[in-house]
Amino acid sequence: MDNYSVAVDVGGTFTDVVLCNLDTNKQSVFKTPSTPDDPSAGFLTGLQQILEVNGIKPAQVKHIFHGTTIATNAILENKGSRVGVLVPEGFKYVLEIGRHGTPRLVNPNSWIKPERPVRPRDIEEIPERVSFDGEILIPLDESAVRRAARRFRDEDISSIAVSFLHSYANRDHESRARELILEEFPNAQVSLSSEVLAVFREYERTITTVLNAYVMPRVSTYLGNLERALGGEKVDSTLSIMKSNGGIVSSSVAVRQPVHTALSGPAAGVMATLQIAESTGVLNCISFDMGGTSTDVSLIKDRHPTTNLGGNLGDWPIQLPMLDIVTIGCGGGSIAAVSASGVLSVGPTSAGAVPGPVCYGNGGAAPTVTDANLVLGRINTQIAGGILSLDGRAAAEAIQQNIASPLGLDQNAAANGILKIANNTMVGAIRNISVERGHDPKDFALVAYGGAGPMHAIDVAALLGINHVVVPLNPGIASAFGLLAAEFKNDYARTFLQQAPGYDLDGIESVYSELEAEGRAWLNDEGVPQEVHAISRSADLRYAHQGSEVTVPLSGKQATGETMDALVQEFHAQHQQLYGFSLDQRVEIVTLRVTVSGDVGSVALPRRDGVSDSPEKAILDRRQVYFDQGNGFVSCNIYSRDQLSPGASISGPAILEGMDSTVVINPGWTSLVDDYGNCIIRPG
Repeated sequence: MDNYSVAVDVGGTFTDVVLCNLDTNKQSVFKTPSTPDDPSAGFLTGLQQILEVNGIKPAQVKHIFHGTTIATNAILENKGSRVGVLVPEGFKYVLEIGRHGTPRLVNPNSWIKPERPVRPRDIEEIPERVSFDGEILIPLDESAVRRAARRFRDEDISSIAVSFLHSYANRDHESRARELILEEFPNAQVSLSSEVLAVFREYERTITTVLNAYVMPRVSTYLGNLERALGGEKVDSTLSIMKSNGGIVSSSVAVRQPVHTALSGPAAGVMATLQIAESTGVLNCISFDMGGTSTDVSLIKDRHPTTNLGGNLGDWPIQLPMLDIVTIGCGGGSIAAVSASGVLSVGPTSAGAVPGPVCYGNGGAAPTVTDANLVLGRINTQIAGGILSLDGRAAAEAIQQNIASPLGLDQNAAANGILKIANNTMVGAIRNISVERGHDPKDFALVAYGGAGPMHAIDVAALLGINHVVVPLNPGIASAFGLLAAEFKNDYARTFLQQAPGYDLDGIESVYSELEAEGRAWLNDEGVPQEVHAISRSADLRYAHQGSEVTVPLSGKQATGETMDALVQEFHAQHQQLYGFSLDQRVEIVTLRVTVSGDVGSVALPRRDGVSDSPEKAILDRRQVYFDQGNGFVSCNIYSRDQLSPGASISGPAILEGMDSTVVINPGWTSLVDDYGNCIIRPG
């Protein structure tokens, strides 16, 4: 009896499922509408149906991989739990003070800070103090910790964050505080800044730890219920969760550090892009994931995804290693509207899964990008393998009433205007992760996926001057496949300030060794064989007195004079690329970082067998499709993508329809199907 892995990616509109036979690498895909009120319902529906369709018994499922937005949505929607916080004496208002960039300029006359995830009255000051080098200056006042724990218990504040100054250098006080809290309040869930983010800058470390505590109850409840539901379905498998850094961890780790899953879904898409790029021989590419609610873009250079030390989620900074992904509110469900001043806008508001676009027939009244694509003939009236039937007449009426008539346009011009605005919005996001980072988009291929990405890919590529577009075989479920392609991965960091030229090489090596030991222990706990452990070192560097750092990989396995010299030279080079200049100035080492990973059998893209002898045999129909390049509607062949063999060449204009997405090939472009079923699309 064969064994299987299942990957489930819960998106804003659809829940995508991939089933993989671990013995043959045969893969099956399925889509089902998401259930925003209870994401686990869509998860279980998709799992049940893909097993039923393929005749697989629940007991045959050995691994489940999951991309979730539970933590993301809780933060964005301000629906986390009430949090109690312990800080050192004198730091009660660390979150209120924040950084100079935290307030938002709402209008020229007022600065308004966003609502804090924790109220000042729920922050308790504890007498204690540790120096920047780890020396205990003031012992921990244990009685104060106990009083705070009892107060939180009495007020039913079960999620508690502990963030003491310089705990990255000595975590003893935080660890002891947790012990004392649990003695007084055994049911409490405790987040320690020394475990969540062991680096300096008290505001960023505290807010990240608070956000971890803010979402911990909701994530633990969700994953706990999901595991119980899986047990009820007789699925006895491991459950692993995608992290923002592109690695997977067990659900037990995700429960303790849920803030690390903030970019869970988009990160899975980037990991899929790596596999796709490798299969097509592409070194440099831009991932372009356009779904129903949002578009996520990221840059991959030399088959390495770009990363950063954090970004913002909503109003708040999360200073954790994560893939460098830019997300914008532009997707198939993005709502088009005309302002009072007569300006057409698209997004960021989305119709979501409920009610969805007008054409879904679920009560949506505002026209969306999907409605515009339908009116222009770019998609069929049946999508998602027949799961959804689309109402073209309702979409046309909505565009006419809400867009065309107010602007004095005909219906088709209005629909095309919606698409143009959406495309330019997404171009802006891609420029953000390429041009603004010192890269020319023309030097990269565009890997397009998501339910809507392949419909817009060529238009977006043309605006950027990109002449190489790749669309995977199942673009609508690419993020789900990325879950199967990922490996176990975790990041460890510790601030250890060193000033040139007198770097403490022994101290640096000691910190690196401790971080590596932590990482190896975690890999062992996850069941990753020691022979596949992979460890890499890096460091955050800056010019003396700078306020920000650049992360640079450390060449070599030891901290020596030579490796430090090479590290500094690479810092100069990266600083030049990022900012356009480098300085003949002292370089400081600020934070040491270790990344550990282990591949326990990540799934590869399956090769595609020949299905038909010629592309003509895959023609389903002909349809009028609107193109700017054709000055209006053009008669197009409609192909079944599943029936296209490797080597099949399709010249635009043409439409390729699949179960999970539609590929639009514009006039003047040609698509070639490779051995993996990828569409390689170029001008000509």
